[in-house]
Amino acid sequence: MKVVFFHRKPEANYFSVEGTFETTRKLMSEDIEPIVVQSRFLSRGFFRRLYNIIEAFFRQGEVNHITGDVTFLSFLLTKNKTLLTILDSQALDRMKGLKRKLYFLFWFKIPEKRVKLISTISQSSKNELVKLLCCDAEKIKVVPVCISPKYKKAPYKFEAEKPKILQVGTAENKNLERLCAAIEGLPCTLHIIGKLSKQQLMVLADKAIDFTNSFALSDEEMVAEYIDCHLVSFVSTYEGFGMPIIEANTVGRPVITSNLLSMPEVAGDSACLVDPFDINDIRAGLLRIMQDKEYRVMLIENGYKNANRFKPEGIAKQYSEIYRELYL
Repeated sequence: MKVVFFHRKPEANYFSVEGTFETTRKLMSEDIEPIVVQSRFLSRGFFRRLYNIIEAFFRQGEVNHITGDVTFLSFLLTKNKTLLTILDSQALDRMKGLKRKLYFLFWFKIPEKRVKLISTISQSSKNELVKLLCCDAEKIKVVPVCISPKYKKAPYKFEAEKPKILQVGTAENKNLERLCAAIEGLPCTLHIIGKLSKQQLMVLADKAIDFTNSFALSDEEMVAEYIDCHLVSFVSTYEGFGMPIIEANTVGRPVITSNLLSMPEVAGDSACLVDPFDINDIRAGLLRIMQDKEYRVMLIENGYKNANRFKPEGIAKQYSEIYRELYL
């Protein structure tokens, strides 16, 4: 069975969902021959996108799998042989008016009609998509993101005097401003991954936060950041999945995350769950991790067990089953 993976042309500073499929492709069963087709042009402008759509038509396989933010590649593909991965619908929340209507039509509604099945990364995202697309829930399959093999259990010694908190991401939904308010006055160092805005720098200065910052890290550098920290903060107001939770689990670092949407689903009992809109609740969760050794150890041990759910072998098996369903 030839399965063609349609990937967008890589673009700097974008989350690479394609990397997770690179991991799972290596673990597919022997009856599946994976073939990667990368769009020639970036998803910019009508004619470039049209070229990519036509190119996809001529390069389709016995089963097609569209990944990344190029859902419109489905327009000319064989419907009953095509799987479309949609991570979440967050992009629509940032749009208004005609732009939102057009994006919904060409990136969501028409692609949904042009494929047999859709995969998404959490039950929370599935619920959103079913409501948004008004489609049969059976059409959407939940297949989580797999953890990279680069993440492994690492030695851990908690620094009680001044622990280092790792904050992954600086986008609006990453909730950095509320986190700063929650740790104001606490003896800790905050290491932030991602470019900081002027507003965020002002908040950090106003709250007198001892922080460091880095961005554009390689995979290896990102793993090193997890190993170097004492706890991971991921109190987002929105996530379709929440990969830092699993990355922290795998390395063996306690993590605090939000009690809404996909995050409780992904974390299970391996994280301290808090209300991301309540600064006092975030602060209380951080203090509990910092001050309660037994609780910290429990989170880490539960994290190792939780991470097993996201091993590449299991995710590859789930996708293989979907491909066989489409092939028949």
